[in-house]
Amino acid sequence: MAQYGFINTCLKSLVIDKFGEETWEKLRDEAGVQDTFMTYEVYKDDITMRLVTEACKLLDVEPDVVLRQFGEYFFEFCKRSGYDHMLRTLGGTLFEFIENLDALHGYLSLSYKEMNAPSFRVEKNSDDTMLLHYYSDRRGLCHIVPGIIGAVAKDFFNSKLNMEIVNQIEEVERTGKKEHIVFLITQKPAPSDKVCLKSISSPTQRNLARVSSLQKRHQGRNHWETVRGLVRLGKGKLLRGFEPVYPDNICIDLKTFCNAFPFHIVFDQKLRVRQAGVTIQKIVPGLQTMNIHLDEYFTIQHPEVTFTISSIRKFINSHFVLRTRRDMMPEFWKDRPMLELRGQMLWMDSLQCMLYQASPLLRSLLELEERHMHLSDIAPHDATRDLILLNQQRLAEIELSNQLERKKEQLRHLSQHLEEEKQKTENLLYAMLPKHVANQLKEGKRVEAGEFKECTILFSDVVTFTNICSECEPIQIVFMLNSMYLKFDRLTTVHNVYKVETIGDAYMVVGGVPIPVCSHAERVANFALGMIIAAKEVTNPVTGGPIQIRVGLHCGPVLAGVVGEKMPRYCLFGDTVNTASRMESHGLPDKIHLSPTAYEALRDKGFEMEERGEIEVKGKGKMHTYFLRRNLRATESQIMGRSVREADSGRESVQSSRDAGAEPARYRPGVPAIQRIQSEDSRPTVPMRYGDSLTDNRPPAQFTESQPSANNLTGKPRDSASYGSLHSEKRSEDDEYKLMGEIASREVTESQLPVPSRHKRIRSGFCSLL
Repeated sequence: MAQYGFINTCLKSLVIDKFGEETWEKLRDEAGVQDTFMTYEVYKDDITMRLVTEACKLLDVEPDVVLRQFGEYFFEFCKRSGYDHMLRTLGGTLFEFIENLDALHGYLSLSYKEMNAPSFRVEKNSDDTMLLHYYSDRRGLCHIVPGIIGAVAKDFFNSKLNMEIVNQIEEVERTGKKEHIVFLITQKPAPSDKVCLKSISSPTQRNLARVSSLQKRHQGRNHWETVRGLVRLGKGKLLRGFEPVYPDNICIDLKTFCNAFPFHIVFDQKLRVRQAGVTIQKIVPGLQTMNIHLDEYFTIQHPEVTFTISSIRKFINSHFVLRTRRDMMPEFWKDRPMLELRGQMLWMDSLQCMLYQASPLLRSLLELEERHMHLSDIAPHDATRDLILLNQQRLAEIELSNQLERKKEQLRHLSQHLEEEKQKTENLLYAMLPKHVANQLKEGKRVEAGEFKECTILFSDVVTFTNICSECEPIQIVFMLNSMYLKFDRLTTVHNVYKVETIGDAYMVVGGVPIPVCSHAERVANFALGMIIAAKEVTNPVTGGPIQIRVGLHCGPVLAGVVGEKMPRYCLFGDTVNTASRMESHGLPDKIHLSPTAYEALRDKGFEMEERGEIEVKGKGKMHTYFLRRNLRATESQIMGRSVREADSGRESVQSSRDAGAEPARYRPGVPAIQRIQSEDSRPTVPMRYGDSLTDNRPPAQFTESQPSANNLTGKPRDSASYGSLHSEKRSEDDEYKLMGEIASREVTESQLPVPSRHKRIRSGFCSLL
């Protein structure tokens, strides 16, 4: 069984209105259904049942409570969807409203052709209560009925209902087993209605008394004189004492009747046809033979009951849809769609016969043509003529609406896909450039250079890298560098430092740029300690053991800006870059070499450092330098960004990595080298906490037109191939990016970068400055 998306859309609207968008998303994911439902598209019942079941679990309520609330909301949803006037005019009382529900479903079936609606039958009791019979092929949804009927009674008839299930059985009908629920309805009028009844009771009683006296006074008058007297007495309105008058004999001959009602059928208790209209005789010639059985030529489509007089009388207030049987139709009809009749069953007690007054059930001109029929076959007084023409236009509007919904859904999916692709592009761009710089470039703005008065720069390289390159295949070098860079990139997230670039085996990182922070030296120092630990997990393809790296740190001012247009890079310029590069080149294997300014920045910060002494530094002369040994306040797991659960197994993982690294990556049996490299650092990353806050951060220099453009700076990178990373890792939004807009917008005093006193060309590994 299936139902239209209108029901699921209503359920979605209920959850969003009552509990919010997040609850709906969670419910949708738990139920495993799509987000949007097309109004005129058919969906399986299983989708609705899964949504109801998961809603009960999510909200921790019983199914009958959820269904009752859904029933109340469904009534309001139908009103908002344009069915308000149709529902209000369905009946003058609650009894009439329920009695005509099947007729409403029959009308809606003209638009919703595959609708499988439930059936309702209502009975009045002597104590003013009602018995509502509910028939449905769907089990477990009966609690929706009290919600809908209760909302109708409250809104349309200003009364409250008490509905309880008095009987619940399972009946076997023509199409299978049906759920039959009997509700006992006790209607309580609102207080305002009671006041009105009391206020009009005495005048009404007086009018009825006057009617009785007039009837006695005018017994000798004929009927119509009495009626005229009642009209004058009521001042133009008939009173409640009206009773219809029937003639002694029918004043219409049989021929006229059969032509005026061309689709009517009269049959007795044994289903023998006693009379039929002329058009239905033409379509089904067998009906010209009297006393044939009606069930031999027709089947009941709605309501889904057995073809017996007792079943028909049970649903006497429902509309009946009969379909011709293909095996009993003439040869020229067998290749056409079968004819369906829709009408009312009327029991004639005096004749003990049933009158079926019907019209052809046709929804459009196309269906009329498919059956080779014409509008002239339908009686002129029959509204089916107008219904076909009007519904033709309505079906066209529904199809147009359906197309618009499909286009809207396609656009939503395309927009979602575009947003995902845009996110991928932005992640890739933000991995190459700082976020505020990337955003300015996307907007077509010029990115001016900015001065940072304090930062810490780190350089590292691989010891004996030239020898490794000469003795190994190029692909082995690529695998080694990529494995190393993946580990270093992960550490940049742990300590929130900015990776400037990689050229060959050289790796450059800066702290305090592009977001100034007070703890830039501590961040870079912890990052350097993590590099030494991580490098021990990378295999040297020549020796089979771990690689060795040199690391150098220096603190000072820099100028930062974007260089180039084809492939823009965010580069750092100044003597600080050169000095940091000298610290790396004059360092020792597996040592972190510190300049005097780096040593001063880290002193009294919980780091253990040792004095190296005075050395000759190329281009700088004699410098008193130091080595960084360890952090006395942080554990190895914190520096490496491992979770608490990994803390105890950290040493074991390092040891296992060393053991596994005894063999070159590309020769690992059973595991592709690239796959092994990409899965090495799949462990969760835990950022290390520092004491910086927004108020502690120093804002960068404001990028104004008065400052020199970064594109005009004479910086030329080294002629080495930049391999980068083979693994495109998705980076999470760092705290620095969340504060980017606010920090970058602050006004600070601009200052020029100091020019070196010696006017000679100083060449570093990354830039050349005069």
